[in-house]
Amino acid sequence: MRRLWIHNVLPAAFAALPVLAAALVFFAVPADARRDYLKRVETAPIDWIILGIGFTLFVTQVILAFKAMRWQQTDFDLKADRWLTHLSQAAEWFPLLGLIGTVAAILQTFSSIKPGVTPQDIIHTYAPAITATGGGLYMAFINILPVWVVAVGRDLIRALAGFAPAPEQAPPPHAAGGKS
Repeated sequence: MRRLWIHNVLPAAFAALPVLAAALVFFAVPADARRDYLKRVETAPIDWIILGIGFTLFVTQVILAFKAMRWQQTDFDLKADRWLTHLSQAAEWFPLLGLIGTVAAILQTFSSIKPGVTPQDIIHTYAPAITATGGGLYMAFINILPVWVVAVGRDLIRALAGFAPAPEQAPPPHAAGGKS
């Protein structure tokens, strides 16, 4: 029974945590704001790019996180680590993509201002700028979770399996000022 938990149940449960956290944050946003965001995303290609790439990376990372937490004979499956690290680093780009969308929408707003435009018209035109920012921040948040869950999950699984936590890795000699 313990083997089933260590090899399958705990890795699956930990891999599900980022999905649950992503859903929790999505549903924590007020319903009106969530509805307005989804309505505006329908006509915003930059948001399609952010969400499409973001969810693709997220799903890939969740699958890799599950594989990375699978216990082998004496240790974890380390083959997924490199890709998981690279994909989580890609999360840094989402706020920048959101910023590009925001700046583009702001430029569009200011270029559409004509004499007689009301403040409500300006706000209505400016609102899409915020969707790109929100989408970029959301994708950055959910795409950093899987790599963190792997680190924490592995330590807990090691402890439950009766092994000591993994030792902290020392920096490579050339990074610590030693000879290379």
